[in-house]
Amino acid sequence: MRRLEGSKIAIYLLLFAFTLTVLVPLLNLLALSFTAPGKAYLMSGLDLIPKGFSTLNYELLFSNPLITGGILNSVWITVAGTALNLALTSMAAYVLARNEFIGKKAVLFFLIVIMVFEPGMIPEYLLVKDIGLMNTLTSLILYKAVNVYYLFILMRFFQDIPEEILEAARIDGAGHFRMYTRILMPLSKPGLATLGLFYGVYHWNEYFRATLYISEPSKWPLQVVLRQFVVRKDNTSLIGSQNLFDSSIPFDFASLQAGTIIIAIVPLLVLYPFILKYYAKGALEGGVKD
Repeated sequence: MRRLEGSKIAIYLLLFAFTLTVLVPLLNLLALSFTAPGKAYLMSGLDLIPKGFSTLNYELLFSNPLITGGILNSVWITVAGTALNLALTSMAAYVLARNEFIGKKAVLFFLIVIMVFEPGMIPEYLLVKDIGLMNTLTSLILYKAVNVYYLFILMRFFQDIPEEILEAARIDGAGHFRMYTRILMPLSKPGLATLGLFYGVYHWNEYFRATLYISEPSKWPLQVVLRQFVVRKDNTSLIGSQNLFDSSIPFDFASLQAGTIIIAIVPLLVLYPFILKYYAKGALEGGVKD
C-alpha cells in the first residue's frame, strides 16, 4: 500500500508540474492584459499579478469593429459548422454502422481512400471559386462537413449499442428516423460531445483557409485578426492606412496582444466544462435485461 500511495503521489506531482507549465503562461497573459498602460515592461514571464489593474485594454479591443466583428464571425462559423458536422456525421455513421446495403464495402473503402489521400489545396481552392463561395463565411462552414476519421469514431459508438434495444424498437414500430433520433443519438452523447468538441475547436481556430478564401476584413474570423495583430504585429486594420486603435489613447502594444489572445482562448475554456458532463460511463447500464 505504501508503494502504491508513493507511486500515486509521484504521478500527481508530475501532473501538477505539467499543469503549471500550461497554466502559468496563461495566467501571465491574463495579468498582462489587465496591466495599466505604461507598465507592461515591468511584467516578467512568471508574474501573475497585474502591475496596476486596468481594463483599458479590453475597452479598446471591444470598441474596435474588427475585433467585435471577428468574434461574431467566429461564433457563427463555429456554431453553424459544428451543427452541420454533427448532423451529417451522425447520419452517415448510422447508415454505415447499423444497416446493410449493396455496395457498403465499396463505400467504406472509398472513405478510407479519402481519409488517407486528401485532395490538395489547389483543387480545393478551384472548387470553392467555381461554386461561388469565395469571400463568404459559407466556404469555412462547409469545409470538411464530414471528417472521415471522426465518422469512424462515431460508427464505433453506434455499433456498441446492443442490437436488442434496436430490435425492441422495431417491434414497437419504430422506423429508421425514430431509432436514429430517439435511441442512437441519446445513447451516444459521450461520442457526440467528443466530436462536437473536436469540430468546434477546429472551426474556432480556423485561420488558414480564411486567409485564402476571405479578402474583406469585415468577414474575417477572430483568428485571422489575431494573426494579423499578434503574429505579424500589424497595427493597422489593413483598410488603407487607418490605425487599428486610437493613437490618442495611451496603451501598451504587448498588453493589447495579450488581451486579444485571452479573448480568443476564453470561449473554449468556458465551453469545455459544459461538454465534460457528457463524458459519463454506464449510459447503457440497465438497457438490456438478460
